[in-house]
Amino acid sequence: MKSIAVFCGSNVGVSPLYKESATRLGQELAERRITLIYGGANVGLMGAVADAVLEHGGKVIGVLPFFLQQREIAHTGLTELIMVDSMHERKAKMAELADGFIALPGGPGTMEEYFEIFTWGQLGLHTKPCGLLNINGYFDPLVSMFDVMQREQFMQPKYRPMVIVDHTPEGILQQFSNYTAPSVKTYLTEQRT
Repeated sequence: MKSIAVFCGSNVGVSPLYKESATRLGQELAERRITLIYGGANVGLMGAVADAVLEHGGKVIGVLPFFLQQREIAHTGLTELIMVDSMHERKAKMAELADGFIALPGGPGTMEEYFEIFTWGQLGLHTKPCGLLNINGYFDPLVSMFDVMQREQFMQPKYRPMVIVDHTPEGILQQFSNYTAPSVKTYLTEQRT
């Protein structure tokens, strides 16, 4: 795995564990020579993970819409900063550049990014792993919701293993190395005559 996109909050959250874990993830990516692909900002957990990669000699590629640069949140010390016109272009570029995706704690934007890339995997638009770094139990309710989705037959059982969850950067990266994508989603359950 050469690159990983990280989706995470533009805030650091209430617990210091969030920033500590984001920093640990950045260090782990740098040590493994995995390029960080992320949203390009210098704030919150986004800034923490990028700073940690850079401090440990790693490579960081940020993808930032022009309108956010105008709010002066662009990280100025990145290996590369790619400017795009919209949030849609940002996500598409990050998906193109990354070999896998990790969501750290964040708000609605982080959830939207994770769910879109997860759905693209279900539809066979990519075969890359999508993980949740479950810091401080943050994603426990979401993981439970995936179980409900499967139980209530709104998600096929073959997609449940796509929900890769670990509480450590090392653990999630190990699961990524063993990941096999499921077959492409289909709505056909039987042949009609």
